[in-house]
Amino acid sequence: MSVLRKEMEKYRDIDEDELLTKLSEEELQRLEDELEELDPDNALLPAGMRQKDQTKKAPTGMFQRDNLLAHLEKQAKEHPDKEDPVPFTGEKRGKAWVPKKIVDPIMESVTLEPELEEALASASDAELSILGMHTLMSNQQYYEALASSTIVNKQGLNSVIQCTQYKPVPDEEPNSTDVEDTLLRIKRNDPDLVEVNLNNIRNIPIPVLKAYAEALMKNTVVERFSIVGTRSNDPVAFALAEMLKVNTTLKSLNVESNFITGTGILALIKSLQYNTTLHELKIDNQRHLAPSLDRLK
Repeated sequence: MSVLRKEMEKYRDIDEDELLTKLSEEELQRLEDELEELDPDNALLPAGMRQKDQTKKAPTGMFQRDNLLAHLEKQAKEHPDKEDPVPFTGEKRGKAWVPKKIVDPIMESVTLEPELEEALASASDAELSILGMHTLMSNQQYYEALASSTIVNKQGLNSVIQCTQYKPVPDEEPNSTDVEDTLLRIKRNDPDLVEVNLNNIRNIPIPVLKAYAEALMKNTVVERFSIVGTRSNDPVAFALAEMLKVNTTLKSLNVESNFITGTGILALIKSLQYNTTLHELKIDNQRHLAPSLDRLK
């Protein structure tokens, strides 16, 4: 330990400033790089903080990712390919696999005696079920046969039957209501505007919906107002609650939305004590549960 202490004491009285003045510019730069707290292997750091910029050139412009990708692609295409020691001759060997065609069995028509064909043509659903011909029956015919009181033995009905083919229902057309024009008509108290339907228009901003509520405060024509599926939230519910306190024309209000919480629902319900003309109020929410305190109130 005494030898180590003597070695350490030798460096205590060294003048660091004098040592730095003796270093060249290149040695100072290397010392600065060594003291820089950077971590090149840390993938969580941004690329600019992992390692110090070592180039002395001035930037030629802003970074353009598309130009860099185009340059790399051009450079890769211009680079000559490595020659294959075994050249490709283009010779084909073997046979190409061709899947076998599956032939569907052809259903041959069965010819019965005229008496049997006439009996089957005039047979009722209950009689067909007794014969065990369930594949000829639909769901509706099957349950009608089960409910028939004229069949004594219903054990043969427990079998697979045809499903009822329902006609496809086309999708509902998008709502074509002009939001801005309808709002102006409400503000003008248009006598022809009795019903306002904004259902399923999802891009209506919340301030616009609140503007509808403010416009309905002074409107005396609109009787039905519906904003189903418009992402209406509690601020819209509060604005509609204030509208219901002063409106004397509206008869039906539909605010079915999954973004109105129990607080907004409670505000709408409380406003009904000041309204005597509203006949129908629809509030539906499949997302939030009304708090127990709101339900008690």
